[in-house]
Amino acid sequence: MNSAAKIHIIGIGDDGFDGLTAQATQRIGAADLIIGNPQALTYVDSVQAEKLPVGADLNAIVERVKASSGKNIVVLTSGDPLFYGVARYLCDVIGKEHFEVLPHVSSMQLAFARVKESWDEAYLANLATQSLERVVQNARLAEKVGLFTTDEHTPAAVAKALLALKLDYFSAYVCENLGSPNERVTQGELAEIAEQQFGLLNVMILVRKPGVPDRPIALVGKRLFGNPDEVFLQSKPKRGLLTSAETRSIALSQLDLGPTSIVWDVGAGSGSVSIEAAMIAAEGAVYAIEMDPEDHGLIKSNADTFGVTNLTPILGKAPEAWEDIPDPDCIFIGGAGRHVRGIIEPAFARLKPGGRIVLNIGSIENLHEVHELLQRLAGEARATMINIAHSTYQLERHRFESLNPTFLITAIKPVKS
Repeated sequence: MNSAAKIHIIGIGDDGFDGLTAQATQRIGAADLIIGNPQALTYVDSVQAEKLPVGADLNAIVERVKASSGKNIVVLTSGDPLFYGVARYLCDVIGKEHFEVLPHVSSMQLAFARVKESWDEAYLANLATQSLERVVQNARLAEKVGLFTTDEHTPAAVAKALLALKLDYFSAYVCENLGSPNERVTQGELAEIAEQQFGLLNVMILVRKPGVPDRPIALVGKRLFGNPDEVFLQSKPKRGLLTSAETRSIALSQLDLGPTSIVWDVGAGSGSVSIEAAMIAAEGAVYAIEMDPEDHGLIKSNADTFGVTNLTPILGKAPEAWEDIPDPDCIFIGGAGRHVRGIIEPAFARLKPGGRIVLNIGSIENLHEVHELLQRLAGEARATMINIAHSTYQLERHRFESLNPTFLITAIKPVKS
């Protein structure tokens, strides 16, 4: 391609030319070729330029752009071209240096504005590029969700998928034809949305109801360890706080559990580590220590779901909470915060000689402090960094979506000679 030529990727809303900046209007007016979906091209009927309607085949846009080198080209797209739009793909394939991007307010931004909800921490997804199953699994951990729906995965289909898994704790909004004269926002319960039909141009927003517990997805082939995160009941979305299946599996292996082990899980949360430790140490005993009353109740519920009977939930704050329980063979401490030193030292004192202590740390600052402390107490400590990425399908390509890195620190209490 001509390295001097610039292709202008311009976002446009349902209000057409009226919502464009003067710069965007000038670029469109000077275009020799305008490429876009049929709906977007209707907004520029009056412009004297060649029009090329395209669908979802992004490679067709790439080929036409390459074949039209030297022309003033405008790629017209809805909303913000870099937000689940075509711009990212074109820049990746052809090269950023060939493009200028002029965004419009995205329909996702408009939708959250219409329902008066912030979206800075919302889970956002496009059902054209991600499976409904994956989106539903991720949605259950979110306070707010914003979805671009499709003609296959409509708002009604999303609502039915959530209800089928008993994830009924969202209020739903469907925002249609945003920015146009026939704009409409429908609010309702998921059961109501599941029975309605909506126009193709819509954004669906889900807002989690306050104080409603999460529902675990029914167990399929219950495992001794490494169970999917979604099978555990949680009090509220705790993305990144639940010990993930991958981290949990590694931590349990480092605890060196045996059939009769006595285990402490300090800061047990909803009990995922405790429950799997109890299933491995089936003839032993596990004590799940948790200071949050709501999570303490969920430990019991999760234990009942898994049929675990050798787990004792203890409501209280460490170290006072463990005064009357047996000394442990191994200790797991999760979510260690600023006061971790006040937990580790008394816990290590109670640990049996030859026993193991494993901590799950999320920050580099705590990593240094904890490693240094255990090195002093045990003479040796081992730190493991865990990086996990799961594949996701976007823009006709598989990519990997990384989870936050986490650290496990393990130490063994010396046996006195």
